[in-house]
Amino acid sequence: MNSKWFSESLYSDFKQSFHIDEIVYEGRTEFQDVIIFRTQRFGHVLALDGIIQTTEADEFCYHEMITHIPLIAHGASKRVLIIGGGDGGTLREVLKHPVEKAVVVELDRTVVEICMRYLPTLSEGAFDNPKTNLLILNGLDYVHETNEKFDTIIIDSTDPIGPGKALFSEDFYRNCSRCLNENGILVTQSGVTWMQSEVAHQTFKRLKNIFSDADLFLAQVPTYGAGFMTFGWGCNNKNSKTVSQDNLNKRISRLNLNTKYYNSSVHTGAFLLPGYIEALKKRIN
Repeated sequence: MNSKWFSESLYSDFKQSFHIDEIVYEGRTEFQDVIIFRTQRFGHVLALDGIIQTTEADEFCYHEMITHIPLIAHGASKRVLIIGGGDGGTLREVLKHPVEKAVVVELDRTVVEICMRYLPTLSEGAFDNPKTNLLILNGLDYVHETNEKFDTIIIDSTDPIGPGKALFSEDFYRNCSRCLNENGILVTQSGVTWMQSEVAHQTFKRLKNIFSDADLFLAQVPTYGAGFMTFGWGCNNKNSKTVSQDNLNKRISRLNLNTKYYNSSVHTGAFLLPGYIEALKKRIN
């Protein structure tokens, strides 16, 4: 990074750069380097350990899809677990639903505090909501040890390097499945598939070993360059993924979602995968 540009370090052979108008915050937490900077096109941008996490301008593409796909598909989620999600965007969207409790398990308290201060539009006060229970813990340990059960589990993790690597293992997903109620749904981010095809393949393969209905679904997030963002889906009720358009619209109409990306057509279409992504599901190894 020089004085005017931030270049992401996620890939060794591909780079995207953001022009910096102003560095708003820069420092190191107990676990990772953090920088928040302001840009003209994307607003404020959050990066951890040199990797872009989210931006003010297009965060809704990611947070709406990782949240509303499983919650609308389930139709009656009362207890939701979010693992990761320290910026608060997923929690904000979860609380648009009539949930009774939203548990956020985040490893890095400092990230939560920094985002609440410098990126307040992401959480919009969600961490202060009485339905929210923020736990500063390792998500791996939490799902291994807890006796709590949830209707929906959302794994809003960083990429599978550094602190986030363990949140992509089969043991972790299996412990998550233990924490689900009957007909519960698990979703997890599984990378930009054109660039991270192995992440998507392994996510699907591991979920398929655990759930009777495993799949991938898509979103397009401009900040995450070079292809579709994919999410892993795991559920033991195959009807959850095939809710009719009419029923999706009925469920959506009962809520004041005020979404900019998600709608019933996008919900259905998200599971229609391009051939190169569908092929990853058929790979044996």
